[in-house]
Amino acid sequence: MADETIAGGRELDAFLQQLPVKVERNILRAALRAGANEFKEGAKQGVPVDEGDLKASIRVTTSARRGTVYARLRVGGKRAPHAHLVEFGTKPHKITPKKQHALLFNGRVVREVNHPGAKAQPFMRPAADSRPPAAAAAVGAKIRERLTKENINVRAPEDA
Repeated sequence: MADETIAGGRELDAFLQQLPVKVERNILRAALRAGANEFKEGAKQGVPVDEGDLKASIRVTTSARRGTVYARLRVGGKRAPHAHLVEFGTKPHKITPKKQHALLFNGRVVREVNHPGAKAQPFMRPAADSRPPAAAAAVGAKIRERLTKENINVRAPEDA
């Protein structure tokens, strides 16, 4: 991935420092959510199955703590606890039952099963690698939109 520079970062930061904290936090939260949603869409497109709990478990959360606003893209949880296994794959391993209960495998009761492992099928990392320009554009567009709602005119970026 080529190095990318966001122009006007200092000017934007100086401008946002002049806004009331609540307005600034709400604008940044909305903007970061818009950017993270770009990554979310890329991740959903890369999920190896068209439907199911894994795709439905991909979500964006935002928070603010000590003056810093965060956006996170999360996957898995209770809906899809196997998300990391799909993303990173597994090595061959043995599966043994808990509490000495027997396993049923191919119609037979067995005490352990040799799992051959699973090939990695990444969907989060490719989305993170391919979407930065779209995410940056979404963040900028959302900031402009929200500032316009606050009656602050911001000039749109010039088309290159």
